[in-house]
Amino acid sequence: MPIAETSYQHIILNKKKQAIIEGTKFKVMELILDKIAYGWSPEELQYQHPQLTLGQVYSTLAYYADHQEELDKEIEIQLERIDQLRESVRPSPLIKRLKAKKLI
Repeated sequence: MPIAETSYQHIILNKKKQAIIEGTKFKVMELILDKIAYGWSPEELQYQHPQLTLGQVYSTLAYYADHQEELDKEIEIQLERIDQLRESVRPSPLIKRLKAKKLI
């Protein structure tokens, strides 16, 4: 359920003020991470996510272009949290065995 509309067609803010693609539960950040990770074109992003229209993809990319600094900072914070979690979790017995056998 949208809490706030934006000036971008297809993009709304949810209760947590996260940008999502209207009519879906798809966060803008998810599509942007795919773009960054794989270097996909708008057409490839739409192909990989057939539930989205090309218009929704382009609106997402426009939103990112205008909010890149803010979203990149959020990505950086999330990556730092992941690194902290990895450091705080002990490896599983399987991981230990694989490392002992030099398989990973």
